[in-house]
Amino acid sequence: MKLTVSHGEIGVRPPVAKPHPGFFYEVGEERFRKLVYSHYEEIKTSDIAFLFPVNDDDDFIEAQKHAADFLIEICGGPDYFTQSRGEHQMVGRHAPFRIDEASRVSWLTLYIPLLEALVDEGITPEYIESFWNYLDIFSMWLVNTKS
Repeated sequence: MKLTVSHGEIGVRPPVAKPHPGFFYEVGEERFRKLVYSHYEEIKTSDIAFLFPVNDDDDFIEAQKHAADFLIEICGGPDYFTQSRGEHQMVGRHAPFRIDEASRVSWLTLYIPLLEALVDEGITPEYIESFWNYLDIFSMWLVNTKS
């Protein structure tokens, strides 16, 4: 399984494919949330912590939940995000934050060991790669600041 970070550029938004729905169904909702929440725990001590509400427990927990809800929906699970937040509009939702290519790479890199661990849990590598490919390409859409 190969999880590599593609080079992105501000303003470049390549076509993005949603992950294979088999990823969500193999992982299951509980484990999926654990994946996203673990990612956020890694963010707390990373070089991109300043982009997240790490000093406000309630806001941080809410951000974790919104991220998990969004990704669950993107992967073919229940539409929790749409029910609670409305249309996705992720580019607009992230516009207030200064996200550069280096921050995107850091954010993605924190996912790699978490996704690699799923192989040992029996998740199909091709499904993991399809989720990774979604994260890799879609995260390019959120870059809004030159490095």
